[in-house]
Amino acid sequence: MEIPISLDPDNRQSLQSQLHAQVRTLILGGRLRPGAPLPPSRALAQQLGVSRNTVMLAYQRLTAEGYLQSREALGTFVSNELPESCLTAMRAVPPATAAGDALPARRPIPFRGRAHAVAGARRLPLDFWLGRPDPHSFPFGLWRRLLNRVLAGAGTHFTDYGDPAGLPALRRAIAEHLGPARGIAVDPEQIVVVGGCQEGLDLSARLLLREGDAVAIENPAYQGAAYLYESYRARLLPVHVDDSGLRVADLPDDGAALLYVTPSHQYPMGFMLPLERRLRLLDWAWRTSTYIVEDDYDSDFRYRGSPIPALMGLDTHGCVIYLGTFSKALGAGLRLGYLVVPRQLVGPARTVKALHDNGRPWLEQAVLAEFIASGAYANHLRRIRQVYVERRQCLIDCLREHFGEAQVSGSEGGMHLVWHLPPELPRASALQALAAEHGVGIYTLQSGAAHDFGGGPWHEQVVMLGFSSLGAKQIRTGIERLAAAVAAARPTPPPPSTLPGGASRDARGLPVRRPPPR
Repeated sequence: MEIPISLDPDNRQSLQSQLHAQVRTLILGGRLRPGAPLPPSRALAQQLGVSRNTVMLAYQRLTAEGYLQSREALGTFVSNELPESCLTAMRAVPPATAAGDALPARRPIPFRGRAHAVAGARRLPLDFWLGRPDPHSFPFGLWRRLLNRVLAGAGTHFTDYGDPAGLPALRRAIAEHLGPARGIAVDPEQIVVVGGCQEGLDLSARLLLREGDAVAIENPAYQGAAYLYESYRARLLPVHVDDSGLRVADLPDDGAALLYVTPSHQYPMGFMLPLERRLRLLDWAWRTSTYIVEDDYDSDFRYRGSPIPALMGLDTHGCVIYLGTFSKALGAGLRLGYLVVPRQLVGPARTVKALHDNGRPWLEQAVLAEFIASGAYANHLRRIRQVYVERRQCLIDCLREHFGEAQVSGSEGGMHLVWHLPPELPRASALQALAAEHGVGIYTLQSGAAHDFGGGPWHEQVVMLGFSSLGAKQIRTGIERLAAAVAAARPTPPPPSTLPGGASRDARGLPVRRPPPR
């Protein structure tokens, strides 16, 4: 290693004194932290063009003063416990914000935005967080074997820049998957590999939005999308959803720069947009020159009936940008998703991606390409789909066992469902707080990474429950605890009071009528 030291032979100080002073300054300034290694004396002498003896004498002086310590056969390191004189000197350095020494006024930061919820604020023992795959479902054994195989043939991939749009083998594998799975016939060149849905949203916004542009968006909507478009200073036009998804008839007549929609499993409510509305939506987009961003975040999980083709699969005019992710099927830690763009956007999308980060890391893409092409991904989906459908049914059964005829939405697919609270239960935020006190995580729209623009019927009337990361026993225990917490929080009715003649009052204080004797 090299350290930033420059010696001046014409200085009145000796080279040894200059070296001593500069190393001490680096330590006092925090640039060489306690425990940090220093270059060997021979290497530092060669770097500075001085004799090794000069470096050794400077090191010896710093060691004697307590700034450095030498470890046999290991080298020279900054002392873990600095001398009192050093600490005094550090305390004497005035803070940057001291009165009279304030930094000059800076220009305001242009960025304006807020972060969306990506994980539970705290990990609760029984957490019904949304969109989290079962950690035990990841195919570690097969992934390790594929990783070793890919590494063995890495060649120059670690030292070369790849295609910014993504590894060609992975884009081919994604294109072949989308045909049968989502009814999308697409060329690999139309696919851009991204770091999950959020980067895909950002790239499409950068491609299409200017400050003040109109963005139509579902109400309620995915928080990450709403906050992202807000950060681009777009003008958001919320469009209500009903139990059939986006209300297409309410879309603005003059269109928008783009429309964000989750048609296959509306986030957060879980409704599915029927075919008739999909066709009307595509006709509106073509008529108003609006691009549709179709977020198909968990469409791999369908439990009832055949899936309706994706909007992009029905689109004949190049109006739809399709967004998919591997975060829900494999895990968010992989940070891989994909954007599918119409042909007229292929060139601009590649340029935006190149300017953004020059492409995703090669290794994860290469392993995932092998995983999909070998058929292992399809097998993985079939296996976890069956696991999730059983957990979904377990959750519904438990809700109905403890709370009566529970009304839920979104149970036909996805990784979460929405429980519409009966009037006798506390409202959503109060119920969430009550559940948390008993170690159970349930989520309101806001805390569950959704954004409610207002004016809809579901504010404080629903809670969101993810079921994919919890086993059946955990689901049962969680709902049992929730039911017990609700029962314990209900006020205890007063005991019946006795009236003259032996009559009683009920819990409301009204006389209890007894049947006449026979």
